[in-house]
Amino acid sequence: MTSTSESVTESGAARNSLPRVVLASLVGTTIEWYDFFLYGTAAALVFNTVFFPDSDPLVGTALAFGTYALGFIARPIGGLVFGHFGDRIGRKKLLMTSLIMMGVATFCIGLLPTYAQVGVWAPLMLVGLRLIQGFAVGGEWGGAVLLVAEYGTPRRRGFWASWPQVGVPAGNLLAAAVLAILAAVQSDEAFASWGWRIPFLLSAVLVALGYWIRQSVDESPVFREAQRKAAETKQEMRHIPGVEVVRRHPRGLLIGMGLRTGENIAYYVITAFSLTYAKTGGVSNSLILNALLVGAAAECAVIPLFAALSDRIGRRPVYAVGAAGMAIWGFAFFRLLDGGTTVNIVIAMVVGLVLHGAMYGPQAAFISELFTTPVRYSGVSIAYQLTSIFAGSLAPIIALELFRRSGSATPIAIYVLVTCLITLVAALAARETKGQAFEDIDAEYEAKVEARR
Repeated sequence: MTSTSESVTESGAARNSLPRVVLASLVGTTIEWYDFFLYGTAAALVFNTVFFPDSDPLVGTALAFGTYALGFIARPIGGLVFGHFGDRIGRKKLLMTSLIMMGVATFCIGLLPTYAQVGVWAPLMLVGLRLIQGFAVGGEWGGAVLLVAEYGTPRRRGFWASWPQVGVPAGNLLAAAVLAILAAVQSDEAFASWGWRIPFLLSAVLVALGYWIRQSVDESPVFREAQRKAAETKQEMRHIPGVEVVRRHPRGLLIGMGLRTGENIAYYVITAFSLTYAKTGGVSNSLILNALLVGAAAECAVIPLFAALSDRIGRRPVYAVGAAGMAIWGFAFFRLLDGGTTVNIVIAMVVGLVLHGAMYGPQAAFISELFTTPVRYSGVSIAYQLTSIFAGSLAPIIALELFRRSGSATPIAIYVLVTCLITLVAALAARETKGQAFEDIDAEYEAKVEARR
C-alpha cells in the first residue's frame, strides 16, 4: 500500500521538479560552503600574518583558528533559529535568507582593513563577520538536505539527499581551486598582501547565481502535506520545534550527534589542520592545495555512490565501514604527509576524503530519518550543528596543540581514532531506516507515543 507522502513525492509535478530541486540545493550549498571553507583555508595560510602579526607563526595560526572556531559556535544558534522558522513557515524561505547572509558576510571579509592599518579593530571585525557566516551556514544544511529528501522517493532518498552533501566538498574544492590558482600566479608576498581578498569578493557573483537558481524551487511537498493535515485536524504546528525535538527525540539527537562526531573531526583535521602541518614540514602552499583539490574532487564523485549503496544495503553498514576505515587511516595519513612527495600527499588526501565520503554520503538521509516531519528541520539542524561546536570547530585547534606539545602527529591520529570509534558505535546503535516513507516514520513514532500513554 502506497503512503500519502510517497504518492505526493512521486506525483508528476514532484518528479519533474526533483532535478531542479537537486540543482538548486547543490549550487546553493556549494556556494555557502565555499564561503565557509574559504575562511578556514585563509586562516591556515595568511590570517596569522594579516590579522595577528605580533605573534609567532604557530601562535598566530592558533589565534586565526580561534576566530575560525567562532563560526562553528554560531552554527547551532543559526540551526535553532532557522530550524524553528523552517518547521513553521517552510524550508525554501529560510534557505534564501541564509544564502544572502553568508554572501554579504564573506564579501565584507574581503574588504576588511588589516591589523597594520587599524590595529585591534581588524580582528574584531573579522570575528563579527565570522559569527554571521556561522549563523547563516547553521541554517543552510538542514534546509538544503530536507528540501531534496522530502521531494525524493523513499526508495532512493539516500542518493537524492546526498547531492547537497556534495556541495560541501565541492565548496571546499572551489575555495581551494581559487586559492591554488592565486598561489600559483602570485608571489607569496602579493598573495599575503592583497591576493587573498579576491576569493572573498568573488562570493558576491556566486551568491547572485545561487539566489537566482533557488528562486525557481517550490516548497517541500512533504512539508505542505504536513501543514494540510494540521489544518484539517485543527492542530497547530509545533510552537517551539527545538524544544519538541529535545523532549520527543532525545535518542535521535544523541545518535545524530554521534554520527557526526568522528566524521566532522576527521574532515577538519584533513582539510584545515593538514595545511598547517604540511607547511611545518616544508611542503609548499601550492602542493598541499593541489592535493586537497584532488581529494575534494574524489569525494565529490564518491558521495552519491556511497549514498546509493546505502539505499541498497542500508545506512548503517556503509556508515560503519567509513568510520572504521577513517579510524585506522589517520595513522597512515600523517606518515604519508611526512614523506613530502607529491604522490604520497595526494594519496593521503584522496583516501582520507573518500573514507569521509562513505560517512558523509548516507548522512543526510540517515539523520533526516531520525526525526518526524513537524520537527525535522530543527532536529537535523541541532544534531548536525551542535556537534560542530566540540567537533569541527575545535579539531584544528586541538590538533595544533597536540602537535605543539608532542612534536609528533601520533597523538592527532589517536584523537581521530577515538572520535571515529564514537561514530562507529552510533552507526551500529541506530535503527535501519532505508526505504521508509517519511509518513510511515511519523506514523510509527506516533503509534509508539500512544502506546506509552
